[in-house]
Amino acid sequence: MERNDQLFNSMTRKIPEIRPDLQIIQVRDQNRDVLVFYDSMGYVPQHFALDATVRPLLSLFNGAFSLEEISRQINGDLKKEEILGFIQLLDEHAILNSPRYQKQRDQTETKFEQSGVRPAALAGVSYPENSEELSDFLGMDDAITSTQSGTHSDIRALYAPHLDINAAKNQYVEAFSKISHLKPSRVLFLATAHYAGYYGRFYDDYPFIGSKKSFEVAGRTFPADHEILDILQQDSLNNGFTLKDRAHRVEHSIEIHLLYASQIWQHDFKIIPILTGSFDELFYHTSGDLATKIDRFTNTLSSLIDEDTFVLISGDLSHVGKKFGDKKPASQIRESVEKYDQQFLNHASKADSNNLLNYISEDIDATRICGFPPLYTYLNLEPKKSGDLLNYYWWDEKDTESAVSIGSILF
Repeated sequence: MERNDQLFNSMTRKIPEIRPDLQIIQVRDQNRDVLVFYDSMGYVPQHFALDATVRPLLSLFNGAFSLEEISRQINGDLKKEEILGFIQLLDEHAILNSPRYQKQRDQTETKFEQSGVRPAALAGVSYPENSEELSDFLGMDDAITSTQSGTHSDIRALYAPHLDINAAKNQYVEAFSKISHLKPSRVLFLATAHYAGYYGRFYDDYPFIGSKKSFEVAGRTFPADHEILDILQQDSLNNGFTLKDRAHRVEHSIEIHLLYASQIWQHDFKIIPILTGSFDELFYHTSGDLATKIDRFTNTLSSLIDEDTFVLISGDLSHVGKKFGDKKPASQIRESVEKYDQQFLNHASKADSNNLLNYISEDIDATRICGFPPLYTYLNLEPKKSGDLLNYYWWDEKDTESAVSIGSILF
């Protein structure tokens, strides 16, 4: 038996299954069809792809067959050595859910947790790394110049999307230009945790995930406010807060907001980066363990932040259509979803956390509003702040018959 750092090398043992969290997407590349392995966790090398003709063979890597059994099923069309070489290629590139992959995964996560810096994960992928190109790409300069400073002297927080920048650039510009005249000494980020569920039960008792790392983005480094984070950590068993921060490694919800903050605010400021996990329990139990933790967490955090702290709340609205499990295409349900979104935003703008929770609980969050947890957290953190709706937008992904809606609120 090989060690867990070695490639799979057996004719008789079951071949590990292809990782179930991978998306295998067929695309056309230079007159041939190829399979691209999309790995949201970033373990698979970005440019790894295979010729689409291997798809039938891939379908046999489901954890049920050995190499010998697969060789018999394909009637010896490939030599056993060729099949083994292919299996090892997949294992080498973190495609198989093998002991080697699991060790590589754990090493990656442990290394990140032990690091003092969270490097930008999207630079060069979702936005340019070059500072001059980035400025033009984001389009903030003209918007900041045309913004009349001081129009809102009591601005406290901004709820804005984290959708891909190319899909919502105008909405980002409109939202962040409204706060460009501010100069906070500290920025609290409350943002959707998209990847907490990928770690199994690791975060089950911890809906709030902080990080003491300095965050790098756009050529700048923003230190975390360790004093506040340490105080929150002292009551971790009761307030559901943890500094085990591996969920931050590939998360985009804070990075996109920090990117825009780095463009509109040239002064130095500290950050409090906090991801919020699933709040589904609230739909069934409004006075259970999760509700108690939210109450304790927001009460403590409220006592720690002052008027020099600005809050950026990162979340999108509805995720609908076939890509997200709906039977109907997004275009066929757009009218009803938009009405639903508007009512959601109306409750949020009134800073009415109870009505917001009751509203989304009626159909158990049927449209999958990922921004609910961070927004609900903020409404409990500062319950007396009302909001102004800045924008609303529907983004169609026609190829998948799906859509994501977004909106921005200035509190």
